[in-house]
Amino acid sequence: MSSVCISHKEDADGLCSATLIKVAFDVSKVILVDYASLISKLEKVAASDGKIEQLFICDLGLSKKNEQKFVELLGNIASSGAEVTYIDHHDISKEIMQALKKAGVTLIHTIEECTSMQVYAKYRKKLPEHAAFFAAMGALTDYMENKPVASTIVPRFDRQFLMLESTVLSYMISASQHDDDFLVKIVDTLAKMKYPHDIKGGFETAEKYAKKVANAVESIQESVVKLDNIAHAPSTVELSSSMVVNFVLGSSGKPAAMVYKFKDDIKSYVVSIRGSAGCKVHLGRLTNEIASELGGSGGGHDRACGAVIPKDKLEEFIKTLDSRIA
Repeated sequence: MSSVCISHKEDADGLCSATLIKVAFDVSKVILVDYASLISKLEKVAASDGKIEQLFICDLGLSKKNEQKFVELLGNIASSGAEVTYIDHHDISKEIMQALKKAGVTLIHTIEECTSMQVYAKYRKKLPEHAAFFAAMGALTDYMENKPVASTIVPRFDRQFLMLESTVLSYMISASQHDDDFLVKIVDTLAKMKYPHDIKGGFETAEKYAKKVANAVESIQESVVKLDNIAHAPSTVELSSSMVVNFVLGSSGKPAAMVYKFKDDIKSYVVSIRGSAGCKVHLGRLTNEIASELGGSGGGHDRACGAVIPKDKLEEFIKTLDSRIA
């Protein structure tokens, strides 16, 4: 376990970031996680017997609930002699930035570019020319293709081809959230400078997921509840919450939308939130504040974020969020 990359498992930006790090540094082990399992996975890495020379953490935003533990764990790993690098584009406080640097962590961070684009920009001299395509996919699927660096990279490629490959990759990832081996297979294949269409079984997986999307649209719309400033709905279909919430937002006409799904293993609701172009608050910061007040966790971008809310606090979370978006 000489070099390890821990990256976000739920979207193309996370997997593309892992791919670029794997290629640039010949990473021996890629670990893909969601936000809820970040700390537990880090604890296992910190407690492992194998010597870690390099550790990269990519595209995994922090919340008030886990940020102190995150700093502590990375500090312990760095103090054991490992080079620790944290690359991210989610909102983070100045205090935590300073704490990470003080703990010996190299921090690469801006909210102005997606994580994979930051990885590409930082390490492009270590990467083959084709690697730019992965950064472009990350930017496109994170709706950040118009950012300063991304806007110079994305136009290099035929837009329709880039959109096709990016969408297929996103659908593969969403359809395979319970199959970590397949997600790692995606990274391994892309790291060979292949395209998403080269992944064995990938297009078939994406096609099946597309059919689920088409079949789910009507049932999603029927379950939407509209409040003053947000629309919300339970996520009862077998689709990613991020996809469901986009449908809710688009059909509601509200400044923001949220969907929620109960996870029995953590006795909490996992919430996904999106804001329209007219949403005037930073949803990531607001969600972090409210979730922390209610004993949960949350955070993210200005118009795209998520949270974990205790079972008995969901209604209070919804009401508070609705009132504070006004």
